[in-house]
Amino acid sequence: MIVAPTAAARPARGARQTGLLLALCGFACLSMGDAVVKSMAGQWPGTAISVLRYFYGMSGLAIAIAITEGRKGFAVPRPWVQFGRGVAMTIASLGFFLAVQRMPLADATAIQFTSPMLTAILSAVLLREKAPAAAWGATALAFVGVLIVLRPNVLALGSAALLPLMAASGMALLLTFNRMAAGSASILAMQFLVAAAAMPLLLAIAVAGHLSGAPAFHVPAPDWTVLLKCALIAATGTVSHLLIYVATTRASAAVTAPMVYVQLLVATTIGWLWFGDRPDWTTLVGGALTIAGGLWLWHSQREPVAGGVPD
Repeated sequence: MIVAPTAAARPARGARQTGLLLALCGFACLSMGDAVVKSMAGQWPGTAISVLRYFYGMSGLAIAIAITEGRKGFAVPRPWVQFGRGVAMTIASLGFFLAVQRMPLADATAIQFTSPMLTAILSAVLLREKAPAAAWGATALAFVGVLIVLRPNVLALGSAALLPLMAASGMALLLTFNRMAAGSASILAMQFLVAAAAMPLLLAIAVAGHLSGAPAFHVPAPDWTVLLKCALIAATGTVSHLLIYVATTRASAAVTAPMVYVQLLVATTIGWLWFGDRPDWTTLVGGALTIAGGLWLWHSQREPVAGGVPD
């Protein structure tokens, strides 16, 4: 039996496919900024990098909103949801910025790939969204690839492995809160609000770390290269989170989340070319599985060909 897709089904599938593409671009862009963070290891602590990155991002977004939307663009709809987004962003940024300064970029990225499973659980519990079977299958396949990449490295890394897990939890919360906040303000305003909510938390943590006397959290006066790199991190991060936010307005959080696996490919390539961390065959096999999971999910969201699909 041949069943043609309904007019309502075609836009819905098209929106999901667009959401997946936007999420893929957003997560790939994140890895580029992560590489810049890793290059700053020993120059500045991750806590201070987070503060300056969001200061830059918040300032640029404020100017853009003032020009395009005026005072009304700075309204705060659903304040508790915006605060939740800020907390989630704080957890994700600190966890990952600290992680990439202590371990190989590909390892930190791979451990963070527990976020899609956490997102699927949170979206089911908090948003009552039911992930399609393909989302669960693609996530499971990609997660197997992550385990192959890691091998026994988690044990070798010790407690540092908890940092990207912390980042994964923050990213899962952020994707879920993004879905809850969808449509409450313009795209630029939503990005400004999450940066504005995260900034005070990040600043408090950075100050506390500096005053603690711990060498790892000491914040020396930055030179121009640190300022420039933080600006680059802010630019890539703002664009990345804007794309990820738009993606979660087009598709459910659980469907969008597995696109994070493209970061493994980008992080592995950057680690090889920039930091000399050449991947072995096991890493390549695991990476191939994560990519296969993403392609599976992408294929499941494609629109049927003209004439319909077999029933």
